[in-house]
Amino acid sequence: MASTFRCRLVTPAARLFDETVSSAVVPMWDGLMGFLPGRAPILGKLGIGELKLEFAGSAKTPGNYFIDGGVLQMAENELTILAERATPVADLNAADAEAQLSKAEAERVSLEDPSREAKSKRREREIRSATEKVRLARGKKIG
Repeated sequence: MASTFRCRLVTPAARLFDETVSSAVVPMWDGLMGFLPGRAPILGKLGIGELKLEFAGSAKTPGNYFIDGGVLQMAENELTILAERATPVADLNAADAEAQLSKAEAERVSLEDPSREAKSKRREREIRSATEKVRLARGKKIG
């Protein structure tokens, strides 16, 4: 059995990652899911959180990305992650994330608005997304 598998991370704007890894931990809509070589095929819905990638037998630093929505497919020892939004954790800025969180929390939806349910769900998602960005940005190692 192989000790690695191919992993791709793609957004609508760019291909962010396409390398061989030994494991991946992916934020799914209902929690974290781990992937190892030889995993049975699966199609899944992504959630909001940190994608953690580990490289086999190399000095490479693990690859960590903030993921927000999308889908993934694992088939024939290849993991393809199609994310709505993805950013390397190293590129996250705590001040920017905190500003995004404040803006989302300050947004109010009128009770008379006919599309208030959709707007409320979008607001809740933005709050979760910004909260996770703040957590990851504050937790990243410097230097």
